[in-house]
Formats: sequence, C-alpha cells, structure tokens
Amino acid sequence: MNDTDDTTWIDAKGLLCPLPVLRLRKVLEGLPQGAVAQLEATDKASWVDVAHFCEHSGHELISAHVRDTVLVYLVRRK
Repeated sequence: MNDTDDTTWIDAKGLLCPLPVLRLRKVLEGLPQGAVAQLEATDKASWVDVAHFCEHSGHELISAHVRDTVLVYLVRRK
C-alpha cells in the first residue's frame, strides 16, 4: 500500500477472491470520509466483487477499468 497525492494505493495483484475486497475494506476503514483508494487487482472475480462491496457498504465506486491485465478501481470512502 502506498499513498500518492490524496489517493491511497492498494496492490492486490496476484490475490484471489475475496482477498482484494478484504484489503480494500480494511484500508477504507482507516481512511477519513471522502478519501479515495485505488485498488489494483488481477483476479477477474474482483470486477463483480468490488462493485457489489461498494453497493452494499455505501462507498462510491468512482471508476473501474482494465490496464493491460490489471483491474484498476477508484473508490471513495463514504
């Protein structure tokens, strides 16, 4: 995990479900309201898992895209 600018970066590449979402949840719990986390994962299941997590937890999924073989998510803490 690295902090760049005001975005906290989470490296979950190589981790399988549910670990990318669990890492995201843990990091978001430690961030102030409105803070942004960028999650990078390679597990294809994270595409559904991250959206589902945000929908049910109230966090905002700002964007989700694929960069090469990496799934990149920007999530704002509620």
